[in-house]
Amino acid sequence: MSFRDFIKDKIWQILLIIFILMTIEIFLLAYSYGIFIKIYIPVAILSCYFIAILIEYIRKKIYYENIYNLLNKLEEKYLITELIQSPNFSEGEILREILKQVDKSMLENVNKYRYLQEDYKEYIEMWIHEIKIPIATSKMIIANNKNEITKSIDEELDKVEDYVEQALYYARSNTVDKDYYIKKSKLKDIVNECIKKNKSVLINEKISINLYDLDLCVNTDSKWIIFILNQIIQNSIKYRKKEIASEIEIYAEQRKENIVLYIKDNGIGIKEGEITRVFEKGFTGTNGRISNKKSTGIGLYLCKKLCDKLGIAIELNSVQDKGTEVKLIFPNSSYTDMK
Repeated sequence: MSFRDFIKDKIWQILLIIFILMTIEIFLLAYSYGIFIKIYIPVAILSCYFIAILIEYIRKKIYYENIYNLLNKLEEKYLITELIQSPNFSEGEILREILKQVDKSMLENVNKYRYLQEDYKEYIEMWIHEIKIPIATSKMIIANNKNEITKSIDEELDKVEDYVEQALYYARSNTVDKDYYIKKSKLKDIVNECIKKNKSVLINEKISINLYDLDLCVNTDSKWIIFILNQIIQNSIKYRKKEIASEIEIYAEQRKENIVLYIKDNGIGIKEGEITRVFEKGFTGTNGRISNKKSTGIGLYLCKKLCDKLGIAIELNSVQDKGTEVKLIFPNSSYTDMK
Protein backbone atom coordinates (compact mmCIF):
# COMPACT_ATOMS: atom_id res chain seq x y z
CA MET A 1 0.00 0.00 0.00
CA SER A 2 1.75 3.16 -1.22
CA PHE A 3 1.05 6.58 0.23
CA ARG A 4 0.42 7.86 -3.28
CA ASP A 5 -2.40 5.35 -3.84
CA PHE A 6 -3.79 6.09 -0.40
CA ILE A 7 -3.93 9.83 -1.19
CA LYS A 8 -5.65 9.08 -4.51
CA ASP A 9 -8.47 7.42 -2.57
CA LYS A 10 -8.77 10.56 -0.44
CA ILE A 11 -8.78 13.05 -3.33
CA TRP A 12 -12.46 13.99 -2.95
CA GLN A 13 -11.98 14.58 0.77
CA ILE A 14 -8.98 16.80 0.05
CA LEU A 15 -10.91 18.80 -2.56
CA LEU A 16 -13.78 19.20 -0.11
CA ILE A 17 -11.43 20.45 2.62
CA ILE A 18 -9.89 22.95 0.20
CA PHE A 19 -13.37 24.20 -0.72
CA ILE A 20 -14.27 24.58 2.96
CA LEU A 21 -11.04 26.50 3.65
CA MET A 22 -11.69 28.80 0.72
CA THR A 23 -15.22 29.44 2.04
CA ILE A 24 -13.84 30.24 5.50
CA GLU A 25 -11.31 32.64 4.00
CA ILE A 26 -14.06 34.45 2.06
CA PHE A 27 -16.08 34.89 5.26
CA LEU A 28 -13.00 36.08 7.18
CA LEU A 29 -12.39 38.76 4.55
CA ALA A 30 -15.71 40.37 5.48
CA TYR A 31 -14.43 40.99 8.99
CA SER A 32 -11.47 43.00 10.21
CA TYR A 33 -9.51 40.07 11.63
CA GLY A 34 -5.75 40.23 11.66
CA ILE A 35 -3.64 38.45 9.06
CA PHE A 36 -2.50 35.93 11.71
CA ILE A 37 -6.08 34.68 12.25
CA LYS A 38 -6.73 34.49 8.54
CA ILE A 39 -3.63 32.32 8.03
CA TYR A 40 -3.75 30.32 11.27
CA ILE A 41 -7.31 28.96 10.92
CA PRO A 42 -6.90 27.32 7.44
CA VAL A 43 -3.37 26.12 8.24
CA ALA A 44 -4.51 24.57 11.52
CA ILE A 45 -7.47 22.82 9.87
CA LEU A 46 -5.34 21.57 6.97
CA SER A 47 -2.56 20.39 9.31
CA CYS A 48 -4.97 18.48 11.56
CA TYR A 49 -6.57 16.85 8.52
CA PHE A 50 -3.23 15.69 7.07
CA ILE A 51 -2.05 14.42 10.48
CA ALA A 52 -5.26 12.40 10.71
CA ILE A 53 -4.70 11.04 7.19
CA LEU A 54 -1.08 10.12 8.03
CA ILE A 55 -2.12 8.28 11.21
CA GLU A 56 -4.82 6.39 9.27
CA TYR A 57 -2.32 5.50 6.54
CA ILE A 58 0.25 4.18 9.04
CA ARG A 59 -2.36 2.03 10.85
CA LYS A 60 -3.67 0.51 7.65
CA LYS A 61 -0.22 0.04 6.12
CA ILE A 62 1.05 -1.88 9.18
CA TYR A 63 -2.10 -4.03 9.27
CA TYR A 64 -2.12 -4.97 5.57
CA GLU A 65 1.64 -5.54 5.46
CA ASN A 66 1.29 -8.00 8.35
CA ILE A 67 -1.40 -9.83 6.36
CA TYR A 68 0.84 -9.99 3.25
CA ASN A 69 3.76 -11.30 5.33
CA LEU A 70 1.58 -14.02 6.84
CA LEU A 71 0.23 -14.90 3.41
CA ASN A 72 3.70 -15.30 1.93
CA LYS A 73 4.73 -17.66 4.75
CA LEU A 74 1.68 -19.91 4.41
CA GLU A 75 1.59 -22.86 2.03
CA GLU A 76 -2.19 -23.17 2.44
CA LYS A 77 -3.22 -19.58 1.74
CA TYR A 78 -6.83 -20.17 2.79
CA LEU A 79 -5.70 -20.44 6.43
CA ILE A 80 -4.96 -16.70 6.50
CA THR A 81 -8.39 -15.95 8.01
CA GLU A 82 -7.45 -18.00 11.09
CA LEU A 83 -4.24 -16.02 11.66
CA ILE A 84 -5.02 -12.38 10.92
CA GLN A 85 -5.61 -10.23 13.98
CA SER A 86 -8.65 -8.02 14.56
CA PRO A 87 -7.96 -4.61 12.98
CA ASN A 88 -8.34 -1.34 14.87
CA PHE A 89 -10.36 0.30 12.09
CA SER A 90 -13.86 -0.51 10.85
CA GLU A 91 -13.01 -1.15 7.17
CA GLY A 92 -10.49 -3.81 8.15
CA GLU A 93 -13.03 -5.52 10.41
CA ILE A 94 -15.56 -5.60 7.56
CA LEU A 95 -12.94 -7.09 5.24
CA ARG A 96 -11.98 -9.69 7.86
CA GLU A 97 -15.60 -10.78 8.27
CA ILE A 98 -16.04 -11.01 4.49
CA LEU A 99 -12.90 -13.18 4.21
CA LYS A 100 -14.17 -15.44 6.99
CA GLN A 101 -17.48 -15.95 5.19
CA VAL A 102 -15.71 -16.61 1.89
CA ASP A 103 -13.33 -19.07 3.58
CA LYS A 104 -16.22 -20.88 5.24
CA SER A 105 -18.08 -21.15 1.93
CA MET A 106 -14.91 -22.38 0.18
CA LEU A 107 -14.33 -25.09 2.80
CA GLU A 108 -17.94 -26.26 2.51
CA ASN A 109 -17.56 -26.55 -1.26
CA VAL A 110 -14.22 -28.35 -0.95
CA ASN A 111 -15.74 -30.84 1.50
CA LYS A 112 -18.69 -31.35 -0.82
CA TYR A 113 -16.49 -32.18 -3.81
CA ARG A 114 -14.14 -34.23 -1.63
CA TYR A 115 -17.11 -36.35 -0.59
CA LEU A 116 -18.21 -36.72 -4.22
CA GLN A 117 -14.65 -37.73 -5.20
CA GLU A 118 -14.44 -40.28 -2.40
CA ASP A 119 -17.85 -41.65 -3.35
CA TYR A 120 -16.77 -41.98 -6.99
CA LYS A 121 -13.46 -43.58 -5.97
CA GLU A 122 -15.29 -46.14 -3.82
CA TYR A 123 -17.61 -46.94 -6.73
CA ILE A 124 -14.66 -47.39 -9.13
CA GLU A 125 -12.90 -49.71 -6.67
CA MET A 126 -16.08 -51.72 -6.16
CA TRP A 127 -16.64 -51.95 -9.93
CA ILE A 128 -13.06 -53.07 -10.48
CA HIS A 129 -13.36 -55.83 -7.90
CA GLU A 130 -16.67 -56.93 -9.43
CA ILE A 131 -15.35 -56.98 -13.01
CA LYS A 132 -12.48 -59.23 -11.93
CA ILE A 133 -14.98 -62.05 -11.28
CA PRO A 134 -16.24 -62.42 -14.89
CA ILE A 135 -12.66 -62.00 -16.15
CA ALA A 136 -11.46 -64.82 -13.90
CA THR A 137 -14.46 -66.96 -14.91
CA SER A 138 -13.78 -66.34 -18.60
CA LYS A 139 -10.12 -67.32 -18.19
CA MET A 140 -11.23 -70.52 -16.42
CA ILE A 141 -13.54 -71.38 -19.31
CA ILE A 142 -10.73 -70.71 -21.77
CA ALA A 143 -8.36 -72.94 -19.79
CA ASN A 144 -10.85 -75.81 -20.20
CA ASN A 145 -11.43 -75.14 -23.90
CA LYS A 146 -8.04 -74.46 -25.38
CA ASN A 147 -7.76 -73.73 -29.07
CA GLU A 148 -6.40 -70.97 -31.31
CA ILE A 149 -9.51 -68.81 -30.89
CA THR A 150 -9.66 -69.06 -27.09
CA LYS A 151 -5.92 -68.41 -26.98
CA SER A 152 -6.46 -65.07 -28.74
CA ILE A 153 -9.38 -64.29 -26.43
CA ASP A 154 -7.18 -65.10 -23.43
CA GLU A 155 -4.53 -62.65 -24.64
CA GLU A 156 -7.16 -59.90 -24.97
CA LEU A 157 -8.49 -60.72 -21.50
CA ASP A 158 -4.95 -60.29 -20.14
CA LYS A 159 -4.93 -56.77 -21.62
CA VAL A 160 -8.33 -56.04 -20.09
CA GLU A 161 -7.06 -57.29 -16.74
CA ASP A 162 -4.00 -55.02 -17.00
CA TYR A 163 -6.16 -51.97 -17.78
CA VAL A 164 -8.49 -52.82 -14.90
CA GLU A 165 -5.53 -53.06 -12.55
CA GLN A 166 -4.19 -49.74 -13.87
CA ALA A 167 -7.57 -48.12 -13.19
CA LEU A 168 -7.55 -49.46 -9.63
CA TYR A 169 -4.09 -48.11 -8.85
CA TYR A 170 -4.95 -44.81 -10.53
CA ALA A 171 -8.00 -44.48 -8.26
CA ARG A 172 -5.84 -45.18 -5.22
CA SER A 173 -2.84 -43.10 -6.26
CA ASN A 174 -3.86 -40.06 -4.19
CA THR A 175 -4.37 -42.13 -1.03
CA VAL A 176 -1.29 -44.37 -1.04
CA ASP A 177 -0.68 -43.48 2.62
CA LYS A 178 -3.94 -45.25 3.56
CA ASP A 179 -3.15 -48.41 1.65
CA TYR A 180 0.50 -49.27 2.08
CA TYR A 181 2.62 -51.53 4.24
CA ILE A 182 6.36 -50.92 4.29
CA LYS A 183 8.43 -54.00 5.01
CA LYS A 184 11.65 -55.63 3.92
CA SER A 185 10.99 -57.22 0.53
CA LYS A 186 13.20 -59.34 -1.72
CA LEU A 187 13.78 -57.87 -5.15
CA LYS A 188 14.00 -61.36 -6.61
CA ASP A 189 10.46 -62.17 -5.39
CA ILE A 190 9.09 -58.87 -6.72
CA VAL A 191 10.69 -59.35 -10.16
CA ASN A 192 9.64 -63.01 -10.39
CA GLU A 193 6.05 -62.05 -9.61
CA CYS A 194 6.09 -59.55 -12.48
CA ILE A 195 7.62 -62.07 -14.86
CA LYS A 196 4.95 -64.57 -13.84
CA LYS A 197 2.18 -62.03 -14.57
CA ASN A 198 3.56 -61.50 -18.08
CA LYS A 199 4.65 -65.09 -18.73
CA SER A 200 2.21 -65.81 -21.55
CA VAL A 201 3.00 -62.78 -23.67
CA LEU A 202 6.74 -63.14 -23.02
CA ILE A 203 6.61 -66.72 -24.31
CA ASN A 204 4.34 -65.89 -27.24
CA GLU A 205 6.54 -62.98 -28.35
CA LYS A 206 9.74 -64.96 -27.72
CA ILE A 207 11.17 -62.26 -25.44
CA SER A 208 14.10 -63.50 -23.37
CA ILE A 209 14.51 -62.39 -19.76
CA ASN A 210 17.97 -61.97 -18.25
CA LEU A 211 17.87 -61.71 -14.43
CA TYR A 212 20.89 -61.44 -12.12
CA ASP A 213 22.16 -59.77 -8.92
CA LEU A 214 18.67 -59.64 -7.44
CA ASP A 215 19.54 -61.12 -4.03
CA LEU A 216 18.95 -57.77 -2.32
CA CYS A 217 16.21 -56.55 -0.01
CA VAL A 218 14.50 -53.15 -0.06
CA ASN A 219 12.15 -51.44 2.38
CA THR A 220 8.95 -50.83 0.47
CA ASP A 221 5.42 -52.01 -0.21
CA SER A 222 5.88 -54.96 -2.56
CA LYS A 223 2.30 -54.74 -3.91
CA TRP A 224 2.79 -51.20 -5.24
CA ILE A 225 6.29 -51.95 -6.57
CA ILE A 226 5.01 -55.01 -8.43
CA PHE A 227 2.46 -52.79 -10.16
CA ILE A 228 5.11 -50.16 -11.04
CA LEU A 229 7.55 -52.78 -12.34
CA ASN A 230 4.75 -54.46 -14.27
CA GLN A 231 3.97 -51.21 -16.10
CA ILE A 232 7.64 -50.83 -17.07
CA ILE A 233 7.92 -54.42 -18.31
CA GLN A 234 4.71 -54.06 -20.32
CA ASN A 235 6.16 -50.97 -21.99
CA SER A 236 9.27 -52.97 -22.90
CA ILE A 237 7.02 -55.64 -24.42
CA LYS A 238 4.82 -53.11 -26.26
CA TYR A 239 7.73 -51.17 -27.77
CA ARG A 240 9.96 -54.09 -28.73
CA LYS A 241 11.67 -54.48 -32.10
CA LYS A 242 9.97 -57.24 -34.06
CA GLU A 243 12.82 -57.67 -36.52
CA ILE A 244 15.36 -58.76 -33.86
CA ALA A 245 15.39 -61.05 -30.81
CA SER A 246 13.90 -59.01 -27.97
CA GLU A 247 15.50 -59.08 -24.54
CA ILE A 248 14.70 -57.56 -21.16
CA GLU A 249 17.53 -57.34 -18.66
CA ILE A 250 16.76 -56.83 -14.96
CA TYR A 251 19.38 -56.55 -12.23
CA ALA A 252 20.12 -54.62 -9.02
CA GLU A 253 23.10 -52.69 -7.74
CA GLN A 254 23.94 -51.99 -4.09
CA ARG A 255 25.20 -48.47 -3.52
CA LYS A 256 26.28 -46.63 -0.39
CA GLU A 257 23.02 -44.73 0.10
CA ASN A 258 20.56 -46.72 -1.99
CA ILE A 259 19.76 -49.80 -4.03
CA VAL A 260 19.12 -49.36 -7.75
CA LEU A 261 16.94 -51.74 -9.76
CA TYR A 262 17.68 -51.59 -13.50
CA ILE A 263 15.20 -52.60 -16.22
CA LYS A 264 16.78 -52.52 -19.70
CA ASP A 265 15.44 -53.52 -23.09
CA ASN A 266 16.64 -53.46 -26.68
CA GLY A 267 13.42 -52.03 -28.08
CA ILE A 268 12.68 -49.08 -30.35
CA GLY A 269 13.71 -46.51 -27.73
CA ILE A 270 12.48 -42.94 -27.35
CA LYS A 271 13.33 -39.77 -29.25
CA GLU A 272 15.86 -37.62 -27.41
CA GLY A 273 13.58 -34.60 -27.22
CA GLU A 274 10.74 -36.63 -25.72
CA ILE A 275 12.58 -38.29 -22.83
CA THR A 276 11.95 -35.42 -20.40
CA ARG A 277 8.19 -35.65 -21.03
CA VAL A 278 7.58 -39.40 -20.68
CA PHE A 279 6.27 -39.01 -17.10
CA GLU A 280 3.71 -36.37 -18.08
CA LYS A 281 0.07 -37.39 -17.85
CA GLY A 282 -1.34 -38.32 -21.26
CA PHE A 283 1.96 -37.88 -23.11
CA THR A 284 2.28 -40.64 -25.73
CA GLY A 285 5.10 -39.31 -27.89
CA THR A 286 5.96 -40.51 -31.37
CA ASN A 287 5.93 -44.18 -30.38
CA GLY A 288 2.53 -43.92 -28.72
CA ARG A 289 0.99 -42.37 -31.82
CA ILE A 290 1.89 -45.39 -33.93
CA SER A 291 -1.52 -46.88 -34.67
CA ASN A 292 -0.81 -50.42 -33.54
CA LYS A 293 0.52 -49.34 -30.11
CA LYS A 294 -2.62 -47.55 -28.82
CA SER A 295 -0.80 -45.87 -25.93
CA THR A 296 -2.78 -43.98 -23.25
CA GLY A 297 0.12 -42.04 -21.74
CA ILE A 298 -0.98 -43.11 -18.24
CA GLY A 299 1.43 -45.97 -17.38
CA LEU A 300 4.68 -44.04 -16.80
CA TYR A 301 2.79 -41.06 -15.36
CA LEU A 302 1.27 -43.38 -12.76
CA CYS A 303 4.67 -45.00 -12.09
CA LYS A 304 6.20 -41.57 -11.36
CA LYS A 305 3.30 -40.53 -9.17
CA LEU A 306 3.40 -43.72 -7.10
CA CYS A 307 7.21 -43.62 -6.82
CA ASP A 308 6.99 -40.07 -5.48
CA LYS A 309 4.41 -41.17 -2.93
CA LEU A 310 6.58 -44.11 -1.85
CA GLY A 311 9.78 -42.05 -1.66
CA ILE A 312 11.40 -43.95 -4.53
CA ALA A 313 13.21 -42.19 -7.36
CA ILE A 314 12.54 -43.25 -10.94
CA GLU A 315 14.80 -42.34 -13.86
CA LEU A 316 14.56 -43.14 -17.55
CA ASN A 317 17.26 -43.07 -20.21
CA SER A 318 16.77 -44.07 -23.81
CA VAL A 319 18.43 -44.02 -27.21
CA GLN A 320 16.20 -44.24 -30.25
CA ASP A 321 16.50 -47.61 -32.05
CA LYS A 322 18.85 -48.85 -29.30
CA GLY A 323 16.59 -49.42 -26.28
CA THR A 324 15.44 -47.99 -22.96
CA GLU A 325 16.76 -48.15 -19.42
CA VAL A 326 14.58 -47.46 -16.36
CA LYS A 327 16.04 -47.16 -12.85
CA LEU A 328 14.11 -47.54 -9.61
CA ILE A 329 16.19 -46.10 -6.77
CA PHE A 330 15.31 -47.36 -3.28
CA PRO A 331 16.73 -45.50 -0.26
CA ASN A 332 18.61 -47.58 2.30
CA SER A 333 16.65 -46.08 5.22
CA SER A 334 14.58 -48.38 7.37
CA TYR A 335 11.38 -46.46 6.67
CA THR A 336 9.82 -44.37 3.93
CA ASP A 337 8.18 -40.98 4.46
CA MET A 338 4.83 -40.84 2.76
CA LYS A 339 3.91 -37.52 1.15
